[in-house]
Order: sequence, then structure tokens, then C-alpha cells
Amino acid sequence: MKAITLRGVPPEVARTIQRKAHETGESLNKVVIELLEAGAGARKKKGKKIVHHDLDDLAGAWSREEAAAFDRSLGDQREIDSDLWK
Repeated sequence: MKAITLRGVPPEVARTIQRKAHETGESLNKVVIELLEAGAGARKKKGKKIVHHDLDDLAGAWSREEAAAFDRSLGDQREIDSDLWK
């Protein structure tokens, strides 16, 4: 494999990498490779489960029928009580 040397890594990025390595018990090298794979969209599907810390992986996950059912279920909550807005 190709070796890459990175210079000028911002301190906050370095701390985040070190924290992830410590939390997972993995080497810094492995954590950096996993972050690069994820950022480049080249993460392998097999093996380690991807853990998301946001909702990006849910965007577009519903069918049109599921989205419509969800909107209908929120109908009462979307009603504006004009007495509260006087």
C-alpha cells in the first residue's frame, strides 16, 4: 500500500482522530484510513458497521406512501390555533 505523510493537520482534527482511536481501541493509522474511506465514499460494505452521528443516512429512505402517511399523522399538530396568536 501507498504511504502518505500529512503535514499541517489542524490540532482539532488531530485530537478528534486520537479520541476516536482511544474510544475504539484501534490504531491511529486505522482510524485515519477509515475516515478517509468514509469521506471519499469508498467505505467497504462488509466488516465493521457504519455508525452515523447525524440523520444523513435516513434522507430519502421512505417511500412516497410512508412519507404521505407520516404527513397525515402530523396533520393535527400542524393546525394553527388562532386564539394563541392574538
